[in-house]
Amino acid sequence: MSESIIDQVAAKIASSRRIIISSHLRPDGDSICTALALALTAEAMGKEAVIINHDPTPFPFNFFPDAERIRIGQIYPEPCDCLILLECASIERSGQRNLDNYFLINIDHHYSNFNYAHLNWVDSRASAVGEMVFSLLQSLKVNITPSIASHLYCAIVSDTGGFQFSNTNARTFLVCHHLVEAGANPAKISELLFNNYSPEKIKLLGLVLSTLRMNSNGNIAIITMFRSFLERLKLSEVDTEDITTLARSIRGVDLVLFFKEIDPQTFRISLRSKGEINAAAIAERFGGGGHVHAAGFTAYGSYECLIQEIPLKIEKLLQNKTL
Repeated sequence: MSESIIDQVAAKIASSRRIIISSHLRPDGDSICTALALALTAEAMGKEAVIINHDPTPFPFNFFPDAERIRIGQIYPEPCDCLILLECASIERSGQRNLDNYFLINIDHHYSNFNYAHLNWVDSRASAVGEMVFSLLQSLKVNITPSIASHLYCAIVSDTGGFQFSNTNARTFLVCHHLVEAGANPAKISELLFNNYSPEKIKLLGLVLSTLRMNSNGNIAIITMFRSFLERLKLSEVDTEDITTLARSIRGVDLVLFFKEIDPQTFRISLRSKGEINAAAIAERFGGGGHVHAAGFTAYGSYECLIQEIPLKIEKLLQNKTL
């Protein structure tokens, strides 16, 4: 019987002396906390572990335990025996360059992955890469400390929206059960994740929700965050998943389009859907990807044109059932 991909990844980590871990552009709680758990695991095995991300760690994760160890910048020419990329559908998604001579391990739970690495572990059934890495730790037979358990629990809670999103399943709760037994504190982690807003974040919430538009059928909600909002409130890039969740809670809404201005005439559009609407399939039509109910893509052009054209194109795709 051939060795499973989990065992292959475990074997490579076990045989490595120096490991670098990285995440996707604009890292989220799942990739950040999973990277921290992996680094602590590697060090518990007597290895050197370094976390290097292209983009800064966003609030509130920049205040989490061990977050100060995350370096920002390019990996090359740092040497290592293996480089683990978390939630990167492609190398480009990491923002890293010159990785041709690195041994790459690709760990992802999005089905739209290009399987570009030496070892590709992609499991779209998993709720989060934090859930996947729990299985990896079992294969490595590593003792899960309270710190490791807390990071993995936080990764899962973050990516499931506090167990509200459709990626939540029975295994999600089983893994979290084991992590709580290992020392993760659900109340403390939820407090850090969901009850840690600044007054400026609440003001931002109001500004974004004030842009709310609905399509004529009432099943698509559209909200926007302009760079000027962040500048006015003296905020850097912030976690906005809660804003999307609020828009998705509107009665009758099956799909939320969240336009986030990244640069002049550049918008990152996050899609959050319910029921049978496949957000990832929609995103792929625009050059993006993601989960069935959580996906995204980047669009270029004037806001006035994009805010008219993109919802209309998506409505036609849904009406014609061409997804």
